[in-house]
Amino acid sequence: MYSVYVLRSLKDRKLYTGFSSDLRKRIERHNLGKVKATKNRKPFKLIYYESLTAEMEARKRERFLKTWAGRIWLQNKIRNGECSSIG
Repeated sequence: MYSVYVLRSLKDRKLYTGFSSDLRKRIERHNLGKVKATKNRKPFKLIYYESLTAEMEARKRERFLKTWAGRIWLQNKIRNGECSSIG
């Protein structure tokens, strides 16, 4: 099982999108500063995730969420209250 996730930095309020086969461990690594791309933006809060069965499916969904159209889709979900702090 793979997860595509979106984190919000509590430091700069920006979003980070990624995917992982172990969502809890990956978020922990982000918050410990062990992910190069986000180490200066911690702490993070999970605001959205999707579970997918295939790695390629998860990679494809991650790529979509990083596009202009994907960011608009996600912003609409946030604005409509469909994304919030999880866990």
